[in-house]
Amino acid sequence: MLSTICKPKTKFTFFNHSRFFSGIKTDDLDYSHRYLPQTGKSRREMLKEIGLDNIKDLFSDIPKKVLIDKFDKFDHDKMTEEEVFNTVNNILNKNLDITNFPFFLGGGVYKHNIPSTVDYLTQRGEFLTAYTPYQPEVSQGTLTAIFEFQTQVARITGMQVSNASMYDGSTALGEAVLMACRSTRRKKVIVGGGVHPQYIQVIDSVTKFSKKVECEYMPVDPNGVEIEKLIQSVDKTTACVVVQNPTFFGHIHDLERLAAACHKHKALLVVGFTEALSLGAVKSMGEMGADIAAGDGQSLGIPMSFGGPHLGLFATSKKLMRTMPGRLVGETKDMDGKRAFVLTLGAREQHIRRDKATSNICTSSGICAIAFTIHLASLGETGFKELALLNHNKACKLAEKIVNEIPNIKLINDRFFNEFTLKLPYGYSSEQITKKLLKEGVVAGLPLGKLYKGKLDDHLLVACTETNSEEDMDKYVSVLKKALK
Repeated sequence: MLSTICKPKTKFTFFNHSRFFSGIKTDDLDYSHRYLPQTGKSRREMLKEIGLDNIKDLFSDIPKKVLIDKFDKFDHDKMTEEEVFNTVNNILNKNLDITNFPFFLGGGVYKHNIPSTVDYLTQRGEFLTAYTPYQPEVSQGTLTAIFEFQTQVARITGMQVSNASMYDGSTALGEAVLMACRSTRRKKVIVGGGVHPQYIQVIDSVTKFSKKVECEYMPVDPNGVEIEKLIQSVDKTTACVVVQNPTFFGHIHDLERLAAACHKHKALLVVGFTEALSLGAVKSMGEMGADIAAGDGQSLGIPMSFGGPHLGLFATSKKLMRTMPGRLVGETKDMDGKRAFVLTLGAREQHIRRDKATSNICTSSGICAIAFTIHLASLGETGFKELALLNHNKACKLAEKIVNEIPNIKLINDRFFNEFTLKLPYGYSSEQITKKLLKEGVVAGLPLGKLYKGKLDDHLLVACTETNSEEDMDKYVSVLKKALK
């Protein structure tokens, strides 16, 4: 009996691809027998389309000193399962958890406190494991939650109707452009230079092969002075004007005059946003006359999680409701006359419309939408506004400290919410400065030269939220002053 209990640990053996494909050029293999959909040929075609030579080029942004090209430490034939886990954990332990540092990084993903209520409720089985609510009679809980979500999004954006969510802010804005062209039957789309550059990339991706959309991209606008140019650019051929508020650089605009110019020529105004919390303090899109509001809801209920998953928010007017992408939960009555909820107006390609569908986004970020709803409901209307003002006040305090205590640094924003842009003194690179501050234990912000290659190398985007203490701000100013000497 003792000999049975004391048997050696089970060996953990890796499948050695080099042995299996010995003497075969793997790039030319048909991978279908391995349950992978792409062949070597299709992989090469995709790489060629995006201008890359091989798969490794996809990871070129990762510094070579931290990129694990191959696992030399694994002895495939001799390691036990425990030894494999220990080896992997030793590699993972080299990662630095910068979220514990004073954290001032934004640019579309924001660090906010998430109440424990959110995690507790979203972990319930009826939410976490529920799939698409095609059968309303067994999905009333999920449908009710999504209906509440739609109501919240419509209220904070000042619009009349919202859908059940999109994938993230960038895809929501891309769908808004397509919807505007469908609704107006026009091609010309004017995209402002204050829109998040990655959102612009998505707009370009979803429209560049369409014969029904022609995008005109305004120059990058770090100083927030393009509204007049946008007003002048609208004409009777314009389908929509796309702007962001607050802009990627943090500027806040009153868009009423731009909305009036669009409507004068029967064009639509599309307003994007990356920080949903700003809607607790900044004038809503609906109040300013926007026709479509599209952005990201990550800042409420959703952790940063290395950049995803996120939550796309999409709202519009009743007039445009039937051209809205995604899905919509509506209220009705059942056979007994009781209040009930169903999916409605779902003219998606998987239902009835096929190639004439309003969208090929055929699902929603359901669990993220529920997390958003729980967080916003726990705040309430008063708490939402108070949290927004707390963020704004902290950002103002940090900006004031920086400008007053560090010479030759310029704040380019007249008005902002919780994110602003600094122009560093002549000769300093924001990427170099952020690296210096990281060594001092501070995440300083987003160096804009990384997103605008060859431009704005001396610009730094800084976000300050309720998570930043007075001590965090003091340390930031102290180490930034030291780095700029």
